[in-house]
Amino acid sequence: MKKSILILLSALLASSFAFAQNRLQNGIWHATLQNSISREIPFNFEVKDTLGKKEIVIINGNERFKVPDVKQVRDSVFIHMPLFDSEFKARLVDGKLQGNWIKHLPQKDVAMAFAAEPGNYRFFKDPKAACNVQGRWSAIFASGDTTVAEFKQADAKVTGTFLTTTGDYRYLEGTTTNDSLYLSCFDGGHAFLFTAAINHNNNCILTGGKFYSGYSGSDEWSAIKDPNAKLPDAYSLTALKPGYTKMAFTFTDLNGKKVSLSDARFKNKVVILQIMGSWCPNCMDETAYLVNFYKKYHPKGVEIVGLAYERSTDFARSKKSIEQLKKRFNITYPVLITGYTNDKKELTKSLPMLANFLGFPTTIIIDKKGDVRKIHTGFSGPGTGNYYAEFISEFEKLNDDLLAEK
Repeated sequence: MKKSILILLSALLASSFAFAQNRLQNGIWHATLQNSISREIPFNFEVKDTLGKKEIVIINGNERFKVPDVKQVRDSVFIHMPLFDSEFKARLVDGKLQGNWIKHLPQKDVAMAFAAEPGNYRFFKDPKAACNVQGRWSAIFASGDTTVAEFKQADAKVTGTFLTTTGDYRYLEGTTTNDSLYLSCFDGGHAFLFTAAINHNNNCILTGGKFYSGYSGSDEWSAIKDPNAKLPDAYSLTALKPGYTKMAFTFTDLNGKKVSLSDARFKNKVVILQIMGSWCPNCMDETAYLVNFYKKYHPKGVEIVGLAYERSTDFARSKKSIEQLKKRFNITYPVLITGYTNDKKELTKSLPMLANFLGFPTTIIIDKKGDVRKIHTGFSGPGTGNYYAEFISEFEKLNDDLLAEK
């Protein structure tokens, strides 16, 4: 009998030990997503305990993106992203995760192989610092996009981003090693990988660049250092068609009520129209800014209205996505479901007075008389450093000036 009890206790202890070993380990993890040509896009996340539950925090440069919806059922781990309608489904075996990251698109799901293990490194465990790439760069992509890149470097670690006329690539993080540059980003909606060779003989020109986006997107790029590189004025790209001075629409709020600019709440107010979508990372950055801007400027007489162009025309599905966005950022201004998709042709149908619409987000500033005064294309978020600070200064001065008008 005693022998049987000892065997049972030993089995229980072994089982408990095995279970403990198969729990998500707290700390920094090294993760990869694999695209269609088996290139790995690395990123990092931290596992921590919060209020008795596991939480992960995705790390990109200075950004810490909290993901509280983490569940483990035996050896299965489910991580549901709070935005962008995506999730991880993986198995935890010998302390490592193996599975898929799944994006739920309107017509299909797209999956990328996912793997992760404890480890505080992104690309290499022991990178060797190469030529310093810190500074501003003029970059050209084979697809025709001309961009400005801003990098910071400390030893081998590099952070920064690429800026385009429709927004930036958000927080990129990586390294230089063996005369090469590596940068990546994962935010739950997009997975990016940039690589390039560093040419020491030409003042650190970046050549042979490769850009991988998501499961199958790719492009080529190169760059030269240029402290004077700049993009076109973001207020000069999109305009109203000749003969128009005002915006007009009627869309539906989350409660099913029709809202238009002729409503009493917008009379004699400066109005900001945010053309956006819950699927758009740059819109996420703009929303984070506008939430605080609204707290400061709403008492002064500024209204904000978000116009959501979702991937689906299904109202219930769009409502669910927008409600998640509102909860994530504590949005207190109205966000309307337009009923149109994020296809540029669809947007032109819904707002026919706009000319040369280029992308999301686009922000329209309307004065107290209801006339459109400025249209801003794209958004340079906090990952762009000085560009973000300059935007805030200019944007808030513009609103101060409009509020002062009689």
